[in-house]
Amino acid sequence: MRMRPTLSWIPTGEAPPGTTDLEPVFSALSTGGVLVLSGAGISTESGIPDYRGEGGSLRRHTPMTYQDFTASVQARRRYWARSHLGWRTFGRARPNDGHRAVAAFGRHGLLSGVITQNVDGLHQAVGSDGVVELHGSLARVVCLSCGTCLPRRELAGRLEEANPGFEPVAAAVNPDGDADLTDEQVGDFHVVDCGVCGGVLKPDVVFFGESVPPARVERCRALVREATSLLVLGSSLTVMSGLRFVRQAADAGQPVLIVNRDPTRGDRHALTRVALPLGPALTAVADRLGIPLDEAAP
Repeated sequence: MRMRPTLSWIPTGEAPPGTTDLEPVFSALSTGGVLVLSGAGISTESGIPDYRGEGGSLRRHTPMTYQDFTASVQARRRYWARSHLGWRTFGRARPNDGHRAVAAFGRHGLLSGVITQNVDGLHQAVGSDGVVELHGSLARVVCLSCGTCLPRRELAGRLEEANPGFEPVAAAVNPDGDADLTDEQVGDFHVVDCGVCGGVLKPDVVFFGESVPPARVERCRALVREATSLLVLGSSLTVMSGLRFVRQAADAGQPVLIVNRDPTRGDRHALTRVALPLGPALTAVADRLGIPLDEAAP
């Protein structure tokens, strides 16, 4: 059984100020048993924007809700047109040094697990094993009627066939893979149905207004219980889906460490918040641990 990191921490309920001191992160990883919880901020260096950071997409973009998607044919047309275009950008995204560092820490036995709020698959692309995709994955599509699951690339091919010449220029692409298009650009985009039962197809992701499956939540809670500390990477922790694990760890007396340039909703539960870009910060920690990142390259 691993010992808890010997970090000086007495929970006060007060948010620590942002710092550039990586010593607590190094200390936790040196001990091992660290559970990583990653958010959109770890993928910004791969060209995928976040929601709430500087220039975040929520300043100009309202994500699709589950209620709108299931209730409206026009909402589904708009979503799939925008997501079909956005998927091309996600397909070109490659892991960055932050993802490579997490994979390297895992290979060296320093992590007890990885939970990601991201739907981009970049942790897995660089070799991290056993990643729990809290909000699902854009790489899969599920039928809401019969439950059939298919690869996104298969659906992309069907959408290409159904919409030849669909090549609008998006103003931006958002963290959920939804490209910014006007109604005129969406036009009469043709949505395809489930090839098995004719039902409605939905990306296998948790939309706003939708709940994370209970079994997945419990799996994450178990990972928190088994960890020696929780390392949050690039998440504002604004939504409860991630914040609840920070609260769980803090309530159990497990050190919570956050690396995020902006303040987060979980800061008052944390030992420290390192306000540095993730790629350089985690590379510096890996260097100090003597762990090369090139061994984790895809």
